[in-house]
Amino acid sequence: MTLFNEKEILALLQEEDTQKKGFELLVNQYSEQLYWQIRRMVLSHDDANDILQNTFVKAWLNIDYFRAEAKLSTWLYRIALNESLTFLNKQRATTLVDIDDPEADVIQKLESDPYFSGDEIELSLQKALLSLPEKQRMVFNLKYYQDMKYEEMSDILGTSVGALKASYHHAVKKIEKILEGTD
Repeated sequence: MTLFNEKEILALLQEEDTQKKGFELLVNQYSEQLYWQIRRMVLSHDDANDILQNTFVKAWLNIDYFRAEAKLSTWLYRIALNESLTFLNKQRATTLVDIDDPEADVIQKLESDPYFSGDEIELSLQKALLSLPEKQRMVFNLKYYQDMKYEEMSDILGTSVGALKASYHHAVKKIEKILEGTD
């Protein structure tokens, strides 16, 4: 697959006769990395696919309002994160949760997911990630899995670089502590 730079895609998106081609390139170029970012938040393959589809539908419906003040990828990540958070909030509101173990349902879902191919170590990491507050989990996922720079995360999450560094540091320390306890 040929990768296009954001300026080329944006130029196509701004012209009515090339907008569909530009959007197709956008989808092809960012689907995989957005899918994995969403998947790390919601854990389920099917839910991640639905959220990814919703992300691109929202992007298509709002493409004319994109003002290029941020990068296209930043804009897409923001939409994907908002869609993921909306999904998780709806899921929490409709799911009966064990007050002593609120993540049990999500862990059970992950363990029974036929698309989850992780080994015991990956499962332990995912369980540790579930114990983090949502913001720390998002920051950890973006930094650890996507190797995203703090400045770009700041644009996506609307938080200062210093706060993001602190969140990542706290997330790493909590994960280390949890994983050390599972030996």
